[in-house]
Amino acid sequence: MTEAAVPLEFALNHMSVPGMTWRELVHLARQVGCSGIELRSDLEEPLFGSDSPENVGNIADRENLRIHALAEVPRFNDATSEVLISTTALAEKAQRSGTSSIVLIPRIGGEPATDDTLCQALDKIGTILETAGIRGLIEPIGFANSSLRDFDQARRAIDATHGYGRFGLVHDTFHHFLIGSGAASAQYVDVVHVSGVTVDKPNNEITDADRVFVDAADCLGTVDQLAELVRDGYRGPVSMEAFSPQVHSLPDPAPTLRTSFDHIRSSLMPLAA
Repeated sequence: MTEAAVPLEFALNHMSVPGMTWRELVHLARQVGCSGIELRSDLEEPLFGSDSPENVGNIADRENLRIHALAEVPRFNDATSEVLISTTALAEKAQRSGTSSIVLIPRIGGEPATDDTLCQALDKIGTILETAGIRGLIEPIGFANSSLRDFDQARRAIDATHGYGRFGLVHDTFHHFLIGSGAASAQYVDVVHVSGVTVDKPNNEITDADRVFVDAADCLGTVDQLAELVRDGYRGPVSMEAFSPQVHSLPDPAPTLRTSFDHIRSSLMPLAA
């Protein structure tokens, strides 16, 4: 695969710069050459600030940015009445802002999800998504106490319910590394989250706070994971999602972000061939 043929499209998750307003996020994303952004409902800044979803969508469109996803619906696999209300509210905001997807996060703690309970949850949530005309992106979480770590289990549930016409997966290189096995088929993946870890810790001691921008010292194999997905046909956004306070404290993250994107792009070329 030649340099020109490497189909990379970068995006920026609001978690990488949680101190910014959504307008500042839009400006930064354009500044570093992103084609899209992801917005979050779990930050101190409200999801759309004081703006309407329609206004946010219009401004993003005017800046030639797509809003790839709104995050997140936590504990989606419990499918309680509270979860379904949250799903409906976020799906409506996605629809009004022109966002294509919402992100579904499994419960952390408690019993692992079974195939049956997962399918039941997707059936309930799928009806909500169908009404709103958007997709639900399931993100397996690699922490040992996550109720859904297995990509294969998520794929089985998608196939057994609404199929990947209504649901897809988020492949997060950090969580995939923690899981330690399996591969997410590009056919199911709508968004890839990337971050790097450079600390020398056992896998079971690595936390979100260790997630920085990707560079040559990354121990997660982020670029290798991306290369595998690209070879398998992935053509979607690669979204930077860094949780580290070290990153969040950068007075101007643009130069470091550009350097990280350049590293990913140049390192991926020979691997994706």
